[in-house]
Amino acid sequence: MLDAGQLLDEAARETGLGDFGEDGFREGLDRLTDALETEGRLTELGRQILGLRLRMLLVNRLGVEHEHHLHPEVADEEVGGPLVIIGLPRTGTTALSALLALDPQIRSLRLWESGAPVPAPETATEHTDARIAQTEAGLAAMYEAFPRMKTMYFQTATGATECQDLLGMALRTAHFDGMAHVPSYTDWVVDCDMTPAYRTHRRVLQLLQWHCPPRLWHLKTPVHMLALDALADVYPGARFLWTHRDPSEVLGSVCSLVAYTRSWVSDHHDPVALGQQQVALWALALRRAMDFRRRVGEERFADIGFGDLNAAPVPTVARAYGQLGLELGPAGRQAMLRWSAEHPRGAHGAHAYALGEFGLSAAEVRDRFAFYLEGFDVAQGTGHLEG
Repeated sequence: MLDAGQLLDEAARETGLGDFGEDGFREGLDRLTDALETEGRLTELGRQILGLRLRMLLVNRLGVEHEHHLHPEVADEEVGGPLVIIGLPRTGTTALSALLALDPQIRSLRLWESGAPVPAPETATEHTDARIAQTEAGLAAMYEAFPRMKTMYFQTATGATECQDLLGMALRTAHFDGMAHVPSYTDWVVDCDMTPAYRTHRRVLQLLQWHCPPRLWHLKTPVHMLALDALADVYPGARFLWTHRDPSEVLGSVCSLVAYTRSWVSDHHDPVALGQQQVALWALALRRAMDFRRRVGEERFADIGFGDLNAAPVPTVARAYGQLGLELGPAGRQAMLRWSAEHPRGAHGAHAYALGEFGLSAAEVRDRFAFYLEGFDVAQGTGHLEG
């Protein structure tokens, strides 16, 4: 059984530490563990997988707080930007994130340091750190156990990753919905105060950049769209790159990915209910992001069409940079051109899915997302949001 108190005790014993920082994380932990046990229909393997993940997040939280206690000067670190990639999942956010990570003026969150941010990385050893090999071994084990994941979401230890685990350390992120069926937790987290989660998020970035610059960050995860006001409160200099694609081409892939990752922890599957839940979640995220954009102004946003990103990735990135007041330098441009040539779309296999598997049709999805399709040219990545 997943028990919040037991997980806290285990993390404290593993680290020898006891200061978890501000108390807001405990409500999320309690709600999540309760939802997992009462709604998640977990298998025994699922309980082990999720228990390990939650302990990892709590261990990392203890470590980050301890480092801040030992080195209070870390809290004075100024986090630049950040440049935040948002948009529906499966709209090119991963490819865009990989491209931005090649720009030497930008700091990215790499998978190995997201999973183990303590001790703070050092510039001298950032490419040889022992955590890189450990992360690669973990990825290899995951892809062996769950081989379809390679075609759905391929990662490397040194590649840029979503900042979901940084929010996860505060136990406030809708990502847990993608891991298990936890509707009561998801209902709570999409409406809770996310400011404490972004404060935790910033504390991790401060530590990571302390001895390993640069300090202009790029971040990426679609769930930021649910809480952009809280993100902007903590990161007032944030600017946004918004990827666009027809939702009817996206939702089947999203549902397929969520169904697969949930199958790791549960043998219960209701595809029609999953389809409706994912449509509702991402429609809510887009509505909130569009409302935020109307209020804060167009100058903080650059739009990127999925088709443009695939057809001409480097010019598309350069154009978006210009809209945000940045310049893509020669070194970044050349690195992006090489990466684009070496990483064609579908290089790790085709991800097969169909909307109909989840009780959805293209017409229904377009109707549910009409408010978004009317506000943006999803092919070209341009918008005409009304004030």
